[in-house]
Amino acid sequence: MDVDVVIVGGGPNGLMLACELALGGVRPVVLERLTEPSAEPRSNGLVGQVVRMVDRRGLFERLSGSPGPPRPNNAYFMFAAMPLNLGLLADSPIHNLPVPELKTVRVLEERASELGADIRRGHVLTGLVQDDDGVTLTVDGPGGTHELRAGYVVGADSAHSTVRKAAGIGFPGVTHDRTTSRTANATVPSAWLDPATGALNVPGHGPLLPFLPVRTDRGGFTYAPLPGQPPLIATVEWDQEETGEPMTLDELRASVNRVLGADVPLGPPPGAGPHVLRRLDGGNTRVAQRYREGRVFLVGDAAHVFAAGGTGLNLGMQDAVNLGWKLAAAVNGGTDVLDTYEAERRPAADRTITYSQAQAALLAPGDDVTGLRTLFGELLTQPDVVRVLAGLVAGADVRYPVGEGAHPLAGLLAPDLDLRTPEGTVRLAELVRKARPLLLDLTEHGGLRAEGVEVVRATADTDVTAMLIRPDSYVAWASADAHPDQETLRAAAAQWFGVPVGA
Repeated sequence: MDVDVVIVGGGPNGLMLACELALGGVRPVVLERLTEPSAEPRSNGLVGQVVRMVDRRGLFERLSGSPGPPRPNNAYFMFAAMPLNLGLLADSPIHNLPVPELKTVRVLEERASELGADIRRGHVLTGLVQDDDGVTLTVDGPGGTHELRAGYVVGADSAHSTVRKAAGIGFPGVTHDRTTSRTANATVPSAWLDPATGALNVPGHGPLLPFLPVRTDRGGFTYAPLPGQPPLIATVEWDQEETGEPMTLDELRASVNRVLGADVPLGPPPGAGPHVLRRLDGGNTRVAQRYREGRVFLVGDAAHVFAAGGTGLNLGMQDAVNLGWKLAAAVNGGTDVLDTYEAERRPAADRTITYSQAQAALLAPGDDVTGLRTLFGELLTQPDVVRVLAGLVAGADVRYPVGEGAHPLAGLLAPDLDLRTPEGTVRLAELVRKARPLLLDLTEHGGLRAEGVEVVRATADTDVTAMLIRPDSYVAWASADAHPDQETLRAAAAQWFGVPVGA
């Protein structure tokens, strides 16, 4: 065997997986067709649970350029171009991290290399055949075509995944052509900007808050003044005819006029770029028939794509974190929990489909939709409704399957806690950065122990008395009892880590 794990695709998802495998003691090979990270503007940041996750890997400061920890968004977000007032919640689950995808790739590539991953740029997968013992890949690289033998292969190679196709995994779903989206970096008149709110005041229409989409009967509009780049201006319209011509700023200006019913004098962005200037006709919502075929796995866009409203990196990078420690355990001869990957991550994709479809329905044209939005807007004044939608946006409402009678925290991302230990106060996020199983003993008497699992004795402001935390920072088992049940603790440790836990 040449290598234990090959990851095809060196974007954020593939590189995050490389980091997770390396933390688990596996040195993966990453095959990336591009010789350098793409400078083409793509995603503009991370939203949701993944922001908490990168903090738990010590990457928040590198990505944000500022000291941590990440703070929840307690102001407002959006859902289907309607404001989601997070100030109504005592504890907002939404975290935002504005960062260009190019920086995300560079930070993750640097970290993966530090951990020992072998990143091979300019390498293109052209063939894949697997058997009971491994996978043989045919690769075109700088030195010509060669074969590479791997124990496992993971496709992180986009919606057009070569790995998925070679493994014979279908990609069912829906393609629609009812919308045309236009996006560009552009300048706006400085006199139109409100210094207090950041709103863009458009004569003939009114103020447009930054990052909050606007829906009209004719389409949608978004003004996004992202840091470090000219503002992003975006529109979406229904039933637009394809022109076949390259996208232009004049085309976007005309689209803005149709959507808002007012002119916005957009100017070209300063600097050499590259700048965003793109048109997208239609969209896809698809989920792979299965996430695993023998020794081949899928993560990110190779496993799922969404037509509208999906938080792609939140979903894809968490796929990588979920799969990484499980794959490392299999390679290292530990407990085989690989089948739980799809069981846990497919429901997260299904939930994102719900998120995407609900937003598409509420953004559609028509008086009936306008009426629905009016009623929905009234519901958004209710804290319980905001709480449900905020959890949906953040991906915090997905609980991994757990047995009957499990503590409510089991199956969820471990909460952010400040832990008081004999050595001083430490954040839980700092304790899980090595991606190892952790038993957190918060009982008054202490004495919990787990063979092969690190035990931390501490106190914290929580009703929980003990937590068994997986390498991906999700809770495998928890207790609120003064004397936690040793049998259920032992069973959880054996299920996930294959180690006995004693009293």
